[in-house]
Amino acid sequence: MEPLTLRPIGHMESDFSEKFGIPRQSGLVEDLRARVVLEPEYRNPDAFRGIEGFSHLWLIWEFSQARREGWSPTVRPPRLGGNERVGVFATRSPFRPNPIGLSCVRLEGVEWDAPDGPALAVAGADLLDGTPILDIKPYVPYADCRPEALEGFAQRIAGPALAVDFPPDLLARVPEDKRAALTGVLAQDPRPRYQHDPERVYGLSFAGLEVRFRVEGTKLTVLSLGEGKV
Repeated sequence: MEPLTLRPIGHMESDFSEKFGIPRQSGLVEDLRARVVLEPEYRNPDAFRGIEGFSHLWLIWEFSQARREGWSPTVRPPRLGGNERVGVFATRSPFRPNPIGLSCVRLEGVEWDAPDGPALAVAGADLLDGTPILDIKPYVPYADCRPEALEGFAQRIAGPALAVDFPPDLLARVPEDKRAALTGVLAQDPRPRYQHDPERVYGLSFAGLEVRFRVEGTKLTVLSLGEGKV
């Protein structure tokens, strides 16, 4: 077949400057806010006509930090401990023949008059800042929602959220509009599933802050905040 050339239509603006800590699926932390910014040639208001009638959108995007030559028919998902291999097409691993991702986000609104607009304000995104956006499609419940669907091995890796101990003096240093999102991200347990050392200190970059934390059992304790990557 003829090779297919895809051109990004825009990029994501989010609070994640690195992959560690990004929710493993979209919609897990609804308090996360982000923007989809289009390239100048696609900033035509007519291209968004009618989009505000939809509550959710599909974002089709590129795993831009997972490009590699060749591919493997099996991968080792971190959420399965990093030791068990499953077929690449049975996972949402970024290491695929074509590094394309799919995320369902809630549409918060269209920023018609923004200097870089029209841009989309969205919630619940699981994308790195700068991620190339390849396409945008509306989420249509009657066709896209399948309550009877089976979860495969994903069902056995879901677990309860962590209880987050965020000392008030540290939480006060987080911008007010970012606090719920950051707490939600931490509650999802950013660690690889196979790491359980209660003494290990982890670092997560979020919204220009470097968050240091430790996890013991089902409790995550925030230890310190510093300036992180922006």
